[in-house]
Amino acid sequence: MFLFYFSIILATLSSALYHFSAKSVPSNINFPISLIVTYLAALVVTIITALLFPAQNGLAFELKQLNWSSFLLALGIVGIEFGFLLVYRAGWNLGIASVLVNVVASLILVPVAIFIFKDKISWVNIAGVFVCLAGLIMLNWKR
Repeated sequence: MFLFYFSIILATLSSALYHFSAKSVPSNINFPISLIVTYLAALVVTIITALLFPAQNGLAFELKQLNWSSFLLALGIVGIEFGFLLVYRAGWNLGIASVLVNVVASLILVPVAIFIFKDKISWVNIAGVFVCLAGLIMLNWKR
């Protein structure tokens, strides 16, 4: 049960830290250079993590287990990074942009979850989707 709650808390806090940091990147810096430095720092953190939690079956075995998803994940990460740096440079509000992107991405993933991963969606979940849609309308409501 620890992993269940720890994982969602870690993802939530990391997402908040990510958006705060992305919004704080100086607007006059070349954003690919900013991302290179970010990825180098992330590489160091990841190497330290790998040393703290070594692969049980060895590095070679673990590398053989990888598939195409690692490469698509890399494309997704870079797209998110570039996208949010541009979003915040374009002047989007921190609270609105992150919510908008996450809700729309979640709505896109509902059919993926159902048809590809065979996730079960209840009527309560479907009602939640409509609440998210209502929230998007309210977020973008002109005063």
